[in-house]
Amino acid sequence: MIELHHIHRNFQVGDQTVHALDDINLEISAGDYISIMGPSGSGKSTLLNLLGLLDRASSGRYLLNGQDVTALSDDQQAVTRNRNIGFVFQAFHLVPRLTAAENVELPLMLASIPLEERQVRVEQALAELGLGDRSQHKPDQLSGGQRQRVAIARATVTKPTLLLADEPTGNLDQKSGQDVVHVLEQLNQRGITLVVVTHDAAIGQRARQQIHMLDGRIDDS
Repeated sequence: MIELHHIHRNFQVGDQTVHALDDINLEISAGDYISIMGPSGSGKSTLLNLLGLLDRASSGRYLLNGQDVTALSDDQQAVTRNRNIGFVFQAFHLVPRLTAAENVELPLMLASIPLEERQVRVEQALAELGLGDRSQHKPDQLSGGQRQRVAIARATVTKPTLLLADEPTGNLDQKSGQDVVHVLEQLNQRGITLVVVTHDAAIGQRARQQIHMLDGRIDDS
């Protein structure tokens, strides 16, 4: 599903070149459950952003479902991202003035899904995550765990094949965090490829494959 070949991501900071990703080679198969761990500044979030087409490699090739997405224009990458990839972030990134249902509906609107189908899919997504009775609540009327489940519903309502989660439990208490991890793992069991960036070793070890990063490289030691 995913192939990274000799990926480099460099940033210029003053007169210094920072190698955020340094010769990354990685294969991820459909349905995998992978965690990416490492200290702050190790490159794990940069790698996740690159996988999600939120950032571009300085050099190397990224193949997604056999297509070299590094060769796509920004608009083409945006279409690919909307069709294939869902995101869950530590900070939720919900729109405060919109209800839970309206937040979940946003990616469907971007994908030009007809209104009637949007309504059915939003209702189903929220119901599956136990939020059917919270659909008209705004984010500030929801608990942290509920907000993250709304974010997961928004990430999966487009039926992506790849779900990327960046510190998904970072803003949650232990119980809410465990509930969110359980939801993500249930989605993986249904066939969604799941990649989780986490600093929590207990969460990282739940994945079937763990990737450890250090100084922009995959640490195989």
